[in-house]
Amino acid sequence: MNAPYRPEAAEDPVHWNLDRIVTRLRAIRGRWREGQQRDRHLGGREFPSREALREVALKLSGALFPMRLGPADLRQESEDYYVGHTLDAALYALLNEVKLELHNHARREGEAGNDPDRQAAYILQRFADALPGVREQLDTDVEAAFRGDPAARTVDEVVLCYPGLLAIIHHRLAHTLYALGAPLVARIIAEIAHSETGIDIHPGASIGNSFFIDHGTGVVIGETAVIGERVRIYQAVTLGAKRFPVGEDGGLEKGLPRHPIVEDDVVIYAGATILGRVTIGRGSSIGGNVWLTRSVPPGSHVTQAHSQHEVPNP
Repeated sequence: MNAPYRPEAAEDPVHWNLDRIVTRLRAIRGRWREGQQRDRHLGGREFPSREALREVALKLSGALFPMRLGPADLRQESEDYYVGHTLDAALYALLNEVKLELHNHARREGEAGNDPDRQAAYILQRFADALPGVREQLDTDVEAAFRGDPAARTVDEVVLCYPGLLAIIHHRLAHTLYALGAPLVARIIAEIAHSETGIDIHPGASIGNSFFIDHGTGVVIGETAVIGERVRIYQAVTLGAKRFPVGEDGGLEKGLPRHPIVEDDVVIYAGATILGRVTIGRGSSIGGNVWLTRSVPPGSHVTQAHSQHEVPNP
């Protein structure tokens, strides 16, 4: 029960009892760490920093699109200098976060023979080498958005304004890190975009070129989803799992293919939910608010209003 309000106490000095609160919080953390078999004597940070990775993602976005997502006072004659300087800072900061992830993984899994620092350096070198290819992929995504939305006046408007493009920039970066062996850092980068756009793309999802998310709020794409080229989806689309197999230890089995495969040139309209390891055939159209748990062949048109599945003529 709350203590009654006393008007005469309104001008009393405020006392937070911080020593007691800090002591209790320390005891709770200690119990949790013991239960998780965590090392209580590490000294520094144990995990990657969300704030540091937010800054990394901002710098990488600016380096990929310097005249649109870079600083306001940037001029073309200093573009290469800015890109080089920004990439150097971003990659070194990212290297530190990947090291934290890999050191934590080695401690947790008891991998004493591994060299996390060397592994992190290898990952970052490969990641840096991949950045030109990431920019080329993103150019196809920008073009897809411009061609697919009659409201888009220029490709520059797409880069500057579209939440779907912001989400896919983060995804292309995060997916590269995920594939190279830094899944926690990748997940944090993906969740930064999720918090800013309402678009939730797991970094494990494989997405082809010319991908366009229109509007975007509420889109969910699961870890093992595979999306082909020239795919367009609208807001509130879910590419999710239908069921979660349980292993012998009673926990959910991890990493199994459980999300949809969407082939090339598919359009999925707003509110559609596609669940399980089903295949949406090339060139198909999935109508708004459809609930789909089965595969459909190429060229299909699935609508919610008539609960029908129209198969194309052979």
